[in-house]
Amino acid sequence: MFDYIIVGAGSAGCVLAARLSEDPSVSVCLVEAGQADRSVLIHCPAGLALMARQRGINWAFETSPQSGLLGRRGYQPRGRVLGGSSSINAMIYIRGQHPDYDFWAAQGNPGWSWDEVKPYFLKAEHNERGSDEWHARGGPLNVADLRSPNPLAAAFVQAGQQAGWPLNPDFNAATQEGVGFYQVTQKNGERWSAARAYLRPALDRPNLQVQSGAHVLRVLFDGRRATGIEIQQGGARRELEARREVILSAGALQSPQILQLSGVGAGAELQALGIPVVHDLPAVGQHLHDHLDSIIVLDAPRMRDSFGVSFGGLAQVARAVFEWRKQRSGMLTTNFAEAGGFIRSQPEEPAPDLQLHFVVGKLADHGRRTLLGHGISCHLCVLRPKSRGRVSLASVDPLAAPLIDPAYLSDPDDVARMVRGVKRMRTLLQQPALAVYGGRERHESASAQSDEQIEAFIRNHADTIYHPVGSCRMGPAENGNVVDARLRVHGLQGLRVVDASIMPRITSGNTNAPVIMIAEKAAEMIRSDAA
Repeated sequence: MFDYIIVGAGSAGCVLAARLSEDPSVSVCLVEAGQADRSVLIHCPAGLALMARQRGINWAFETSPQSGLLGRRGYQPRGRVLGGSSSINAMIYIRGQHPDYDFWAAQGNPGWSWDEVKPYFLKAEHNERGSDEWHARGGPLNVADLRSPNPLAAAFVQAGQQAGWPLNPDFNAATQEGVGFYQVTQKNGERWSAARAYLRPALDRPNLQVQSGAHVLRVLFDGRRATGIEIQQGGARRELEARREVILSAGALQSPQILQLSGVGAGAELQALGIPVVHDLPAVGQHLHDHLDSIIVLDAPRMRDSFGVSFGGLAQVARAVFEWRKQRSGMLTTNFAEAGGFIRSQPEEPAPDLQLHFVVGKLADHGRRTLLGHGISCHLCVLRPKSRGRVSLASVDPLAAPLIDPAYLSDPDDVARMVRGVKRMRTLLQQPALAVYGGRERHESASAQSDEQIEAFIRNHADTIYHPVGSCRMGPAENGNVVDARLRVHGLQGLRVVDASIMPRITSGNTNAPVIMIAEKAAEMIRSDAA
């Protein structure tokens, strides 16, 4: 029996476990299907290059066949380890644009405007640059500049300026627009995941218990009140009881799955599967959306500073291993996507609608396919896509993966923006600062010159950049939402959802920092509601 049970030890779950257990009068249980974050591949930043192949710490989901991607299945890696996806992501710290949150509030969510969420970003942050109007020191989440930036990233930033975009030294200040280096969630040359930042300092508290290797099968109810969860751990099933609340923080793909397995979702669909309906809530699993990523890869044998599969490149990495082990510096402190930018696909856009990630190596198929030689990659995503999909049950088996349908490129506006974006990205890559290396586009994209050819290239090759959100959307019940502005599931008691699934619309950038903010704010609301 616990006061609070938190399902999922990802970014949100680690924050909640740490913050709620600060009160010694309450007991907290954090339940995670994965294991402890012991792998050196997690803590060495460059280890992320191998994360897509590490199924032990990665759910490695796939989407349903996507008509917008010509029937291809997309890859959906998600962290299955303490720290969740913050233990396998590219560590980029981006909050998004201030109007993102004003939009959330305007959808009937009081308390979620930019001015109201900014204090929670600051509460979480310890920025090594120091504190000012936009940043804070003293929070658990260490935010740093890259320790050993790659010279090619600087060349990208210079090329962006040559293409006409402003230099932006801080994407998280007054304006997001421009090109520059990303800040990262690292400390002393190591990944600083939510588990390192929040959970590890709290593990010695007697009122916090972490159950790892525990797969949540369903939420238990007494009428319409959540009373606990059923888990499978070590081959045995057992129940955990919650006096106050069950909090789902399993992410945008698995929080709706758990709700549906528990009888909360579209009643007719659940009945057809033989699942007793606890609460008919058709919005569960709807409104799933994500940042779709299109990549241009350049072969460039003269780019010896890039990560590449060659005799020289492998020797360089071998030397870097010793440097990282001894000093926590050098090329293995990279997050690969070291620089980037936020740009407008056309001048009349009111704000940047595209994001660029510049990778100091040749990336194909999420790193699951090896490309020989040296080169670089540039990634493009539409910041506020209009395409909407859903998460549903593929099976009544709680151990089976959910059915994931992001409906990529189902809205023609997303297609038009990506086509314009590929052309703008190509213009940047052709600027003198990068052209001096003699890079050549690989054949997959080089042959795509007309708008129709570029669209075909996108549909043949684009895939996620790992930001699924929206499947337990926050807002008034009458507007087809799952949780209210205090993240309580509509029509039920003692049950909340706290993760990326509650976003009314995706933020303009990487989603890890916003999820941590959501959890910081949720922890305060939970304590307030219990008082």
